[in-house]
Amino acid sequence: MAKSTSGKLVSRVGAAGGGKTYRKTRPANFYGVLAVIVILGLALVAYSRYQYQNPTRAHHAAATPPLVGKTYYFALAADNCGTLLPSLSSDPTYKGSYHVESNNVVNLTPLTSASAGANATLANFAASYPGLTVSSSALAIPGKNGVKDPATTFANGAVCAKGTKYAGQKAEVVYAYWKTLAQTTPTTTTDPTSIHLGNEARVTLAFVPKGVTPLAPSTSTVDSMLVLATTPTTTTTLPVTSTTAPTTSTTAPTTSTTTPATTTTSKG
Repeated sequence: MAKSTSGKLVSRVGAAGGGKTYRKTRPANFYGVLAVIVILGLALVAYSRYQYQNPTRAHHAAATPPLVGKTYYFALAADNCGTLLPSLSSDPTYKGSYHVESNNVVNLTPLTSASAGANATLANFAASYPGLTVSSSALAIPGKNGVKDPATTFANGAVCAKGTKYAGQKAEVVYAYWKTLAQTTPTTTTDPTSIHLGNEARVTLAFVPKGVTPLAPSTSTVDSMLVLATTPTTTTTLPVTSTTAPTTSTTAPTTSTTTPATTTTSKG
């Protein structure tokens, strides 16, 4: 019986090893898929490593102190050409995240994420205090009740006033920051948004000649900060009064009456 046309075609394809076109395209497709898999794998590894080393801002802010609801204290100072200015006024009615205590100690208790974590900066604090201005080129320390005081309003290029240590010298606005009590040399910057506030930190707002290191907060301010930071929170619990009415048990006396038995003897 003669073979069918389709059978002959199958035989020829099998003998040719799938045909020239198949032999040419198979290696290219195979290695192309491998290359794509390798590239995707490397991309995923690189992305995972980046995410690990650079968490999102929201996650970072949530995990970085100061935390919402927790209390922290930092010391503050203002340096006018080599002289520390008086402490900022304390407002007992203020209900925000930053509360200036006596002796220039600031109580930081973030109420929301807007003043917590990476958002707790010197610029953030200044925005909450009436009359206090901090920027890269200007500094204004208010008087009582947030009233602007020309004597403590400074701008880059102005000269130090008479009676100060550097009287007559041109000065500039700068901010000094000590992250811990052990840090002796401050970090200085002209950017108040870069100063992250934390527990037992020290910050000085300064107007001093270029190259002059601002004065640190006074010893009395630091001592006050440490006292507040180490004083445990006292919780007052009112005593619970329990009134129990006495239970009166009345037992009625039991009367037992015994009727004498009568014996009758019949005479026989």
